[in-house]
Amino acid sequence: MRAVSAYRVGRLSLLVAAAACMAMFAGLARAETVRIRVDQARIVKLPAEVATIVIGNPLIADATLQKGGVLVVTGKGYGTTNLLALDRAGNVLMESAVQVESERGRDLVVVYRGLERESYSCAPQCERRIMLGDSPVYFNAALAESGARNSAASPAH
Repeated sequence: MRAVSAYRVGRLSLLVAAAACMAMFAGLARAETVRIRVDQARIVKLPAEVATIVIGNPLIADATLQKGGVLVVTGKGYGTTNLLALDRAGNVLMESAVQVESERGRDLVVVYRGLERESYSCAPQCERRIMLGDSPVYFNAALAESGARNSAASPAH
């Protein structure tokens, strides 16, 4: 009876150890959610052996891998997508969710004119701000104004 009991305890210990190892590896492969604001960048440190980055939806986020496992993630649009980090053999080293959120600062003022929406940064004076969700006429006018300003500041080619 003792031999059977020791066998069961040994088998149970082996199952517990296997479950602990699986949980440990799952924690390494799955990182916490990367939260970022739209039109902002964030640095994420990855293992040095990462060779390839895959973004599920590039309309939501973009990522650029730098030397030494430094990843620059930029919020492009609102929503959630996933990020995969692969080694040279194609093995997944990390999987993470990327959540891109709107900026909820005190300086943001949103004006509604019927169905039309306009966004402004008011710190300390109110200036046009281009944000996803603004009415197309307002968005395109602000974008054209910004583009003209940047062109005027660029040296002639």
